[in-house]
Amino acid sequence: MKVLVTGANGFIGRATCAELARRGHDVVAAVRRIEATRDIPCARAVAVGPIGPATDWRAALDGIEAVVHAAAMAHSGVRKSASEESDIFVVNAAGTRALAEAARGAGVRRFIFLSTVKVLGETTEGRVPFSEIDPPNPDSGDAYARAKAEAETALAAIARAPLEVVVLRFPLVYGPGVKANFAALIRLARSAPPLPLASVANRRSLLFLGNLTDVIVLALRHPGAAGETFLVRDGEDVSTPELIRKIAGFLGRPARFFSFPPPLLRLAATLLGQGDRARRLLDSLELDDRKIRDRLGWRPPFSLDQGLALTLRPPATDRPRQETPSA
Repeated sequence: MKVLVTGANGFIGRATCAELARRGHDVVAAVRRIEATRDIPCARAVAVGPIGPATDWRAALDGIEAVVHAAAMAHSGVRKSASEESDIFVVNAAGTRALAEAARGAGVRRFIFLSTVKVLGETTEGRVPFSEIDPPNPDSGDAYARAKAEAETALAAIARAPLEVVVLRFPLVYGPGVKANFAALIRLARSAPPLPLASVANRRSLLFLGNLTDVIVLALRHPGAAGETFLVRDGEDVSTPELIRKIAGFLGRPARFFSFPPPLLRLAATLLGQGDRARRLLDSLELDDRKIRDRLGWRPPFSLDQGLALTLRPPATDRPRQETPSA
C-alpha cells in the first residue's frame, strides 16, 4: 500500500515508517520541515508545515491509500497555560479533523488514528480495567486527553465511504529512544536510590513500540478493523516497583525499596506540587485488550521483558567492539 505517516520524525512515527518499509509498503513521510526527514525510511517526504485546520494536505495525499496519523502535540505533565492548551486542541483536534476531511476527499480508504487510553480516564484504581465499552471521560485528564477525545468524535462524524477509520488507544509507549516519563523512570532506576515504594501494589499497562507498529500494520489491511476502536497493550501488566526492578536488572543496578504508606506519599507529593507525578507512580491504569485479540487475532510479538531489553540495549556506538579473530 501507499501509506502516509504524519509525525514521521517523531518517536512513534519514525518507527512506524521503518516497520511499514520493512513490510514492503510505499511510505510517504509528512513532517513540518523537509530537513527533519533525515534517516526516515520513506519513498518520499513532504513538508506540510504546522498542523492545524488550515494545513494544505493535497501534495502529501496524492495517490495515498491509507493514512497513519501519528502527529500530535504531546502533553508534558506540567500544567499548561490557556494559550498552550489552545495550541494542543488546534493540532490534535482541529488538525486531525482537517486531515481526515482532506483524506476522504482524496479517496483514502483507511485512516489509522493514534489516540490514548486517557480519553477514558486517568486511572483504573478501584475498578476493573478500561475496555472499549467504557464511555469517554477525558475531563478527568489533561488537555491532551480532551483533545484526543474531541478528535475521535470528529472522526466518527467524518468516516463514510470511501474512508474507514480505525482508532487505536494505548497506554505509555516505551522503546529505543523513549523520552519523557519512561526516560525519567530509567534515570531513576539507574541512579538506584532507596525508594518508598515497597507497599505499592498498583497495576500498569504498557506498550512496547515494536508491538504498536505491528498492530498498526495489521490495522491497515484487516477487514475487521474498519470503523472500530481498539485498546492495545503488552501482554503483561506490572506494578511500579516491579517495573523499576526489571529496568534496574537490565541496567545491572540494584533496586532498593522501603515501606511507606501510599496515602502519605500522595499527600506529600500533592503538597509539593507533584500530585500528577505521584499518580503515575502509585495509581493503577489497566487496559482490557480482548477485543483486538478476538476480532483481529492479534498477539503482541514482543513480551514485556523483550521490549525492555531492546529499549535498554546500549546504542550500537556504545557497545563493545567484537574482536576480529586473528588468522
